[in-house]
Amino acid sequence: MKTLDGSSPVTLYVNGQPRCGQAEPRLHLGDFLRNELGLTGTHLGCEHGVCGACTVLVDGVSSRSCLMLAVQAEGAQVRTVEGLAHDDGPLSMLQQAFHDSHGLQCGYCTPGILMSLTELLETQPAPDEAVIRGVLSGHLCRCTGYQNIVAAALKAVQAFNAVQGRRSA
Repeated sequence: MKTLDGSSPVTLYVNGQPRCGQAEPRLHLGDFLRNELGLTGTHLGCEHGVCGACTVLVDGVSSRSCLMLAVQAEGAQVRTVEGLAHDDGPLSMLQQAFHDSHGLQCGYCTPGILMSLTELLETQPAPDEAVIRGVLSGHLCRCTGYQNIVAAALKAVQAFNAVQGRRSA
């Protein structure tokens, strides 16, 4: 039911948990995640869908949360960077590879990159460097030369495939 200010209740499943909040019709998903749900890991950069910093997974697909309205995500499964590692557990393989390979500097773009690479690792078991660079082409990082990000992604592919019992490319 809409309120007097025009906002509506929105229920999402964020990182596997049902989460509810109020959203005006024009509120973007990224702002909803950050301001209404308190999930500040998703960063908003350009707010035009160009930089990729705000990337989250919506129903398993990389989505720019600055371009999607919160009301459009009603009932969707949304994964954010906060959902990659458990609060009481180790980093995800991808996060650990970024740590080990120095795949980040300021870290502003990192959550979006991690989410796009998570989708890649979950949908393509053995991406090579060219595929990884293709995914990264949708992200703007002003601090790195991308080399350590690519190295981290390749390391994560090896770790992921080792756990799955597969050979990497």
